[in-house]
Amino acid sequence: MSGFDIFAIALVLLVVLTLFAGVKTVPQGYDWTVERFGKYTRTLSPGLNIIVPYFDRIGRKMNVMEQVIEIPEQEVITKDNATVTVDGVAFFQVFDAAKASYEVASLSQSIIVLTMTNIRSVMGAMDLDQVLSHRDEINERLLRVVDAAVSPWGVKVNRIEIKDIVPPADLVEAMGRQMKAERVKRADILQAEGQRQSEILRAEGAKQSQILQAEGRRQSAFLDAEARERAAQAEAKATQVVSEAIAKGDVAALNYFIADKYIKAFGQLADSPNQKVIMLPMEATGMLGSLAGIGEIAKATFGESAVSAAAAARRGGSVPAAGSTPPSPPAPPVPPRT
Repeated sequence: MSGFDIFAIALVLLVVLTLFAGVKTVPQGYDWTVERFGKYTRTLSPGLNIIVPYFDRIGRKMNVMEQVIEIPEQEVITKDNATVTVDGVAFFQVFDAAKASYEVASLSQSIIVLTMTNIRSVMGAMDLDQVLSHRDEINERLLRVVDAAVSPWGVKVNRIEIKDIVPPADLVEAMGRQMKAERVKRADILQAEGQRQSEILRAEGAKQSQILQAEGRRQSAFLDAEARERAAQAEAKATQVVSEAIAKGDVAALNYFIADKYIKAFGQLADSPNQKVIMLPMEATGMLGSLAGIGEIAKATFGESAVSAAAAARRGGSVPAAGSTPPSPPAPPVPPRT
């Protein structure tokens, strides 16, 4: 093999190596920077790219997919001088590979330090209760501040999440006692409210019962008054009829009226629980005589005309018709009062 052949083979190999050196394949999810004599010139996108061999070289291979970094725990003093331990995570994405490569020396470490600093700043302006209960607000404020700070680096912070907020042990114990007291307080309030509602319902029930009882008493009193009124009207009517009969000389009506009152009086006397002695005639004729004796008292009161009419009726021996005087037996002594 001559020297020319060797030169030709070497030249072909050089050309092949040059072609391979000038062709670059960038994988999906990455951007590569190109440097010429140490200076950034352009960025290679995913796919097949060609550079100038021996003059250009690949500078940084930047991951442009969303990445997550852990924010280490740190102690933070809140506005009310409570110390809490906080950690979290941050999600970011490179949108400018050149800035992310040449504007900051260590991108991930810079984001971590910046996030930790802003956590202390944001939580230090809040009370402990706010820190524990407003985690979403803390995340939002951190995201807004950190994203604005890393934007010149060609980085977009998508989310910042606070994972754990741990107060000191003594503070946790105090908070536990406070929560227990709050639960007991709420239970007492609920129990008192239940008792109040129960008392109200019982009072309403008693009120309705009293109203119904009063309504019943009122209705009963109304009916009693109406009954007494009707009885009085009947009594007055009976008295009027008897008076008219006596005025006409009808002693039978008077005897009937007096006998009715007499029997009612004995009935009431018998129903009385008090001790009593009642003197009654032994024979039925004696009873009729007693009633007739009462009639004699009425004769003496109302005049002799009624007596004469009664005597004539007895001599006739017939039952008196309406408007006539019935026969009367001799009047025995009036029974003594008890």
